Amino acid sequence: MLGSSTWQVQFDCFPAESGRHVLVSLRTIPDRGLALSCSHLVTAEPPGPVFTHAWVPEVRAIEVWVPAGPALMVRLCHQLALECEELPRPFHQQVLVPGGHHISLPYEFLVPCLCIELWSSVRFHDYSTSSKDQMAMVLNASCPLHPRATLCWREAADEAAPCHDIPNSTASEDEQVYILDKVDVHPQLCFRFSYKNSSHVECPHQSETAWNVSVSVWGLQLRLHLTSRIPAAFSAALCQHRGGQCEPEAPLYTVTQPEGSPPGELTLLLPVQVLGSCVLVWRSDVHFARKQLLCPDVSHRHFGLLGLVLALGLVVTVLLLNCRGAWRPDDGVPGGRPVLLLYSPDSEEHLGLVCALAERLRAGLGCDVRLDLWEAGGLGQAGALPWLYAQRSRVGRQRGTVLLLWSRGSARLFHRWQ
Repeated sequence: MLGSSTWQVQFDCFPAESGRHVLVSLRTIPDRGLALSCSHLVTAEPPGPVFTHAWVPEVRAIEVWVPAGPALMVRLCHQLALECEELPRPFHQQVLVPGGHHISLPYEFLVPCLCIELWSSVRFHDYSTSSKDQMAMVLNASCPLHPRATLCWREAADEAAPCHDIPNSTASEDEQVYILDKVDVHPQLCFRFSYKNSSHVECPHQSETAWNVSVSVWGLQLRLHLTSRIPAAFSAALCQHRGGQCEPEAPLYTVTQPEGSPPGELTLLLPVQVLGSCVLVWRSDVHFARKQLLCPDVSHRHFGLLGLVLALGLVVTVLLLNCRGAWRPDDGVPGGRPVLLLYSPDSEEHLGLVCALAERLRAGLGCDVRLDLWEAGGLGQAGALPWLYAQRSRVGRQRGTVLLLWSRGSARLFHRWQ
C-alpha cells in the first residue's frame, strides 16, 4: 500500500545558477495520491580568482599565473559533464601555487573540453569595524582547521612586505570566528593565521582609515592636524632617530575627540627642542594601535627660520646671564632685567617664532619680556609709538636689553629709514 511503504525518488543532476531558488514538484501518473513540492536555494558563491594563462605549444603545456594573495589549487581537467574530470596519468597534476607565482601544467591533447580549474581550500571574510575598535574575521575552510590568529604590522601595503608580530595579541576563536577588541583598525594591521609550521597573513579588506594626521612647522612648534570620524583619544611624542628606530621621549601630549561630538579636526602643538625632530602619533584609547611617524620637511622654506633659531640660540645664552644674574634694578623693582623684543611681522610663521622665543625667555630664563603682541590692551590705550618709547625708557633705566630680531622685513624697514 502507498501509505505503508517508503518511497525514494532519484533523479539525475541538472545545472542551476548560483543564488537562484530551485523548485521541484512531483506527482504520480496515474494519480496514486503522492504529490511532493519543495524548493532549494542554491548558495551564492563568491566570484572565482582572476588569473592569467598562456598556451605554450612547443612543450604542450598551459602556464597559469596565480594572482597575489592566498595560495590556490590549480589543475587541468576535462569538462565532460557537470564535474570537470581529471586528466589521465601521467598528465594529471593538482598543484598548490602560492599567490603571485605561476605553474606550467602539461596536457596530452588540446581539445575543446580542456579547462583550467582554480580554487582555494581556505577563504577569509573580514568584518572588522573602526566604529567598534574591533578586528573580526571568519575562516571558511574545507577542512576543520583551527589556526591561531595574532596581530602583526605590515611595513607597506605591498603583500610581499614583512609583517612584524605584535606581542600579547592573540585573538579569541569560536567556530572559526576570530575577534580581537580594542584595536585601531588599519589596512596594515593584520591577522597572522598560524597552523603547525605554516602561516598566512590576512589584512582588513577596507582601505580607508578612521583617522589621519598631518604636520606643519609653525615657528618653534610642530602643529599636528588630526581628523577623526570616530570618538578617540590621541597621544603624540617627539622622537629622535637612533639606530633605525625612533623611540618616543617624554613628555606625552594628548588630545581627545569626545563621545557624541561630530567628526572634525583636532590641533595639537608640540615644541621643537632639537632640530630634525620627528613626532610619533597614535591612538591612546585602545590596546593595539599603529604609531605613525611624521618628520616635518625643513629642507626649503624653513631654512631661513631655522637659521634664525640657531642665531637666537647665541642670543639666549647672553640673555641667560643677563636675566638670571644677581643684579637687581636700582629702583627696587623685583625681578630680572627687562628684555624688549623688536621685530618685523614678515609672516605668520615669523610671528610664531617671535612668540615662541618670548615664551622661552619668560618661562625658561625668567626674563621680564616686553612684547607688543602680549600687551594689546596697553598698546591700544597708549598707541604704538608712545608704548614703544615708554618701554625703551624703562629698559634704559633698568639696564635691560633691546633685542632686535633681524629679518628680511627688518632690513627693508631699515633701508627705508635711512
